[in-house]
Amino acid sequence: MPVFTFDWKGFFILIAGAVIPTFAVAMLNVMFMLLQNENLQYNFFFLLLSNAVLWLGAILAFDFFICRPETGRKLNFPMHSPDLKAYLIIFPLMFGMMLTAEFITSQIPVTGPVFGPMYEWFSLQMEMLSDDISVMIVLAVVMAPVFEEIVFRGIIQKGLINKGMKPGPAILFSAFLFGLVHFNPWQFAGALLLGIVLGWVYEKTRSLLMPILLHAFNNLGSTLIIVYTGTESFADAFSVSEYILLAIGLLMVAGFGFLLKKYGSQEAAPYNN
Repeated sequence: MPVFTFDWKGFFILIAGAVIPTFAVAMLNVMFMLLQNENLQYNFFFLLLSNAVLWLGAILAFDFFICRPETGRKLNFPMHSPDLKAYLIIFPLMFGMMLTAEFITSQIPVTGPVFGPMYEWFSLQMEMLSDDISVMIVLAVVMAPVFEEIVFRGIIQKGLINKGMKPGPAILFSAFLFGLVHFNPWQFAGALLLGIVLGWVYEKTRSLLMPILLHAFNNLGSTLIIVYTGTESFADAFSVSEYILLAIGLLMVAGFGFLLKKYGSQEAAPYNN
């Protein structure tokens, strides 16, 4: 049975599929500004529309120009739910990763000629999103996990493995790209670690449902911390030493990572579409 693959052609198709509709939506905003003298950039529905057309454009472009010509079928992702054991392993593993990533991110400077302006811009973006919890929930907890997991794990990681790349390098490559699209060093560090865990979970369970749920869990935790404590840090929110949380995180990653390594894939067959 033919399977789709991911290479430079697929990469540029994803980029084009994201950029073209996003540019079209931006032009609509420009026209609205000229006619109505109102900028829709931070309007709730415009944010949803912009986010949706970006990711859906990329996914549909890959589907029509890569997947269907190569396989004769549309994109299809396994969404089965594995056994209870998988849930008891991967959610504690994810929480351990969140604690570890927080410590690593906290070591990145937030002042200086390079990092200072970048951090001010990043903080401003987060403040604007946190002004409306409904916006954050929809964008970060619903849309981002679904769309981003389809692209980075379902298309890129899966496509690389279908092409013959070993799972380890494919997971690292997709996680690296996942970090890059966040466009700042603080989210890059956390997204890189998050992407590695999500890619590993997808490889072990062969269900895209699992990285989607874990991604949503991670983003929900971050959203609740920001909204209800006014900080982006578990250590600050609960007045606990960041080193204690790092130790707990590393122990959880090591322990539950070992269990995940022993956990068998739900499908013995290679990735398919």
